Amino acid sequence: MKHTKILYALVGMAVAMTTGCASIVNDSSQAIKVDTLDESGKTVSGAECQLSNDFGQFSVRSGNTAMVHRSSKDLDIVCKESGMKDGTARAVSRANAGMAGNIIFGGGIGAIIDHNKGTAYTYPTWVQLQFGKTLVFDRSMEKDGMPVPGAHPTGATAQK
Repeated sequence: MKHTKILYALVGMAVAMTTGCASIVNDSSQAIKVDTLDESGKTVSGAECQLSNDFGQFSVRSGNTAMVHRSSKDLDIVCKESGMKDGTARAVSRANAGMAGNIIFGGGIGAIIDHNKGTAYTYPTWVQLQFGKTLVFDRSMEKDGMPVPGAHPTGATAQK
């Protein structure tokens, strides 16, 4: 009887160590709100936007939220609207707290699993592309309830 309890405890620990922490905490998909602005900074709703990473392509109309598959790779975004130059952007993928949990608590196998599944990473949750510009959105600049400020690929923050 005592050996059975020990066996169950060991099996439970083995399962816990092979399961990724981020897989438990985070889903493999993430919602991203995509807005578009014209060259003067005025909101343009309904533009056709394509988001893509190594897991596939995702479509959304600006002003709405897209569900994308999380990945360690950055997310490329292109929005099109008749009569305007395309708005292009890159949403930077950053490791999330689930990955840190894997590293801190020794789940090396879990970290590998979560990296491969993408669950250890998060994109900015709200971006605003501007037609005629190429911007970079970094989750490290995110503030609750606000769109992430876009930066030019050279590092300068975009003006609205």
